[in-house]
Amino acid sequence: MPSAVLIFLLLIAALLGLVIGSFLNVVIFRVPAGIPLTRESRCPHCDTAVRWWQNIPVASWIALRGRCAKCGATISPRYPLVESLTAVAFAGIVWWLTEIRPEATVAATVLVTIAFLYLAAVSITLSLIDLDTHRLPNSIVLPSYAVGALLFTAACAVGADWWSLGRAVAGAGALFAFYFVLRLVRPDGMGGGDVKLAGVLGLYLGWLGWPTLVVGATAAFLLGGVFGVALLVLRRAGRGSAIPFGPWMILGAWVGAAFSGPLARWYLGLLGGAS
Repeated sequence: MPSAVLIFLLLIAALLGLVIGSFLNVVIFRVPAGIPLTRESRCPHCDTAVRWWQNIPVASWIALRGRCAKCGATISPRYPLVESLTAVAFAGIVWWLTEIRPEATVAATVLVTIAFLYLAAVSITLSLIDLDTHRLPNSIVLPSYAVGALLFTAACAVGADWWSLGRAVAGAGALFAFYFVLRLVRPDGMGGGDVKLAGVLGLYLGWLGWPTLVVGATAAFLLGGVFGVALLVLRRAGRGSAIPFGPWMILGAWVGAAFSGPLARWYLGLLGGAS
């Protein structure tokens, strides 16, 4: 792809990410609280309606110096951080799926890219909700099965490999079953939301390949385990402390998506050197 076209696509993706990130902030706050998403934005302190120019991603927070224009209450820096993270994630995914692993046709690449952009948005949303509330809402997790399956099926209909769809379905079932068994064995160590999220992540990791699925699933436990040990060492948690695992499942999945190829080549290189 010509560099000028790629730069244009990355800019569009980043701008879209800023807008979507602003919406994700609303979802992260309102879904756990049971507040309708259609309600107009208001300051949670003084209940003053937020004007459109006060809702421009990142720029409005900077212009307002992180405070409500009416009452002066502090606006959390999480808002611009979520917007910026979403912009970076969207641009990175567009670059990855157009330059590193495009599908057989342009149409299929577009549909798969949309699917992974959706996963990125869901990943950010669920991670922060789980950190805040130790919950993974069904209203976000369950529709993700349908969205991913429909987009991947449509991609296959316009040129993507049907075997990828078969792996995605198998991956969803395998990771769901694995977490389901873990929950049966240790009900206090694994939540039902984690089991349902596992199926969603398995769907996407399976689409990318079996090595990606294995690396993504393993990375979740490695990262979560290291974090848990660090909390114990720093005495920020005890052995009975509840630590949300959803964010580590999600981070592990993205580690698998990004690094399973290089890790596989490194391992094969070791085997080749040993022989």
